Amino acid sequence: MQNYLSELTFLGINLGLERTKELLKRLGNPHHHLRFIHVGGTNGKGSTTAILDSILNAAGYKTGVFTSPHLYDYTERFCLGGKKINPVRLKELLTLVSPLASQIAAEGYGHPTEFEVLTAVALRYFYEEEADPVVLEVGLGGSLDATNVVGPMVSLITNVSIDHTEYLGRTIKEIALNKAGIIKENVPLITACDERQALAVIFNLCRQKKAPLFWVKSQATGALNLTPLCRQVPAAAGQLSWESKNFSLSGQTFTVKGRKDIYENLFIPLLGRYQLSNATLAIAAIEVLREFGYNVSKQAIRQGLAIVRWPGRFEVIRQNPTVVVDGSHNHAGAKNLRQALDDYFIGKEVIMVLGVLKDKEYSKMVAELTPRAKTVIITKPRNPRALDCRVLAAEAVKYVNQVLIRETVPAALYQALKSARPEEVICFTGSLYLVAEALSELKY
Repeated sequence: MQNYLSELTFLGINLGLERTKELLKRLGNPHHHLRFIHVGGTNGKGSTTAILDSILNAAGYKTGVFTSPHLYDYTERFCLGGKKINPVRLKELLTLVSPLASQIAAEGYGHPTEFEVLTAVALRYFYEEEADPVVLEVGLGGSLDATNVVGPMVSLITNVSIDHTEYLGRTIKEIALNKAGIIKENVPLITACDERQALAVIFNLCRQKKAPLFWVKSQATGALNLTPLCRQVPAAAGQLSWESKNFSLSGQTFTVKGRKDIYENLFIPLLGRYQLSNATLAIAAIEVLREFGYNVSKQAIRQGLAIVRWPGRFEVIRQNPTVVVDGSHNHAGAKNLRQALDDYFIGKEVIMVLGVLKDKEYSKMVAELTPRAKTVIITKPRNPRALDCRVLAAEAVKYVNQVLIRETVPAALYQALKSARPEEVICFTGSLYLVAEALSELKY
């Protein structure tokens, strides 16, 4: 199984829907028998998906969840009722799908990519297990992503920022057009996007497709004047908002004003104020699902939020010194991390372990993050796309005096733990691959 998927990885990214549609057709179109929540956006897709999964499981539903990438192994990508797929079952499904993928390649369609094969596996798995509903996270972009073959009950776009420019476009408008490709005719769209150009694209597409629009207002966007944009969207159906009450390293308490109800004093163990926007998106989606007959009570929402886990995203894993890991992998994620470090660790010195992939806006990430650190340890995650340590260090020295290079994550971890005083904070960030390695080394 691992060898087969590794071979597919070398095919790279090849966006398009034709191969996925053909593969699913030969599998009996399993997606035609499932009901979906489709989650897209630049950052926060995985967290929002995890929150939805936790709430729906608390309500008693046999929820299917497909996410990417994984931290440790492929089974994490396929969850049913809160449990990962059995490795034997995954191997059986890959054995079913792989000959069909080879047939498609032989017939001139081109070989399905790794993500296309995994998407087909997920949809077949959820069909066989009669999952209801299925929460499907977009892999890359939206319009040409393999997951965009489904017809959802509701679609979500968490936000839009610059990332994957080689595939999605170099401007916010181009990227927004790609991500907004998941908007379907007459299907409600919920977004927490706060970028004006992106919102204009989303609003315009909702108007064209008569898709009811719900917008989540965060504290950060309170001053954003949307009146000129709202006039473009006769299908706009309402606004939701959240308010933070208090937070600590154990979690956050907040209140959500939904379309139809108010949810007071909710608790979520995920840290960072951006998680409150993700939670509000999930609650908004639940309100839409109720119109499809799903019985999800306020208590289920409260319970699901209270027990949700999403590892590797501003997660505190050790104390004395405090060790926090965060898979921020682009400029927007770096801004969220910087805000969270300022919120949670006021007055505390930070030792930052940083490693990024070379196709990211690493200069902007470094400019955002490193001024918060007293020491930056540059390292290189185990990935062929990882940026050379010397290139990253040359950026870091512009903002912080003490920059060290340790070529491997284990060496960087050893250096950080040796250097930190008990009252200080060690932060691993820059790539989810780095975070996964750090967690493995710490026997997490």
